[in-house]
Amino acid sequence: MTLKRNQWLMIIIGLVVIILGSGSMYIVKEGEYKVVLRFGEAMRAVPEPGLKFKLPFIENVMMLPKYQMTYESSPTTILTKDQKPIVVDNYTVWRITNASQFLRTVQSVSGGVQRIDEAVYNSVRRKLSEVNYDNIISENTARGNINDEITKDVISALTRDNYGIEVIDVRIKRTDLPEENKQSVYNRMISDRQSIAARYLSEGDEESRKITSKADRTATELLAQAQADAKKIVAEGEREAAVIYNKAYGSDPQFYNFYRTLESYATTLQNEPVIMLPIDSPYAKILLGK
Repeated sequence: MTLKRNQWLMIIIGLVVIILGSGSMYIVKEGEYKVVLRFGEAMRAVPEPGLKFKLPFIENVMMLPKYQMTYESSPTTILTKDQKPIVVDNYTVWRITNASQFLRTVQSVSGGVQRIDEAVYNSVRRKLSEVNYDNIISENTARGNINDEITKDVISALTRDNYGIEVIDVRIKRTDLPEENKQSVYNRMISDRQSIAARYLSEGDEESRKITSKADRTATELLAQAQADAKKIVAEGEREAAVIYNKAYGSDPQFYNFYRTLESYATTLQNEPVIMLPIDSPYAKILLGK
């Protein structure tokens, strides 16, 4: 009887040891913090992976992510510097750097996200209210500067409040017009583009007229100069010819008269006319070879 009582006692003691041992051990995995709580108060945060120990029944363990997380905000309507409403949504890359401080201040991941959302919204609203709508929409450099400024602003705000949070980056994903404003803006954009196109066409027509007028004037001047040069060349040729003719006539007047008569034959008989000449005329004699 005593033996059985001792066996049961050993079994009970073994179960107690197992329960106490299992309740005093916990495992920390890669990419997570384990925060040891005592009566709901954060006592210590354990970032190193491995098998760890705690006081059974008195302490319990809570897990917090150690890796980077991304929070995407809901679309929000904000007024720009030129009082145009735009719908903005953005995302924030962040992580927990001090798990104990994080639990003491915001208590949970959702609480941390809420603080981040408030800081991001305040910064985005303030920064975009200092910039005109066209600069936000069309200039990549301006958008990049705004993102950097918002990131620095949010980091400063969360560091000041000491939530145990590190913000890596804040980026604006989309800037768009509210649905009720889109059509009027599109119509104005179409009208502006049509005005610009009409101005370009008018400037093109004017430039075309200038070029055409200049080309016509240049062509007229070149033609007039060519005609003047041609007349000058013809006059010089005729003068040279006259000199040659006079020289030839002075050297041999009889041969010159004969040559001029042959030239007249070529001109007179070109269309095979019927000519009535006295047989004894000098002209007929030369033509007949007498």
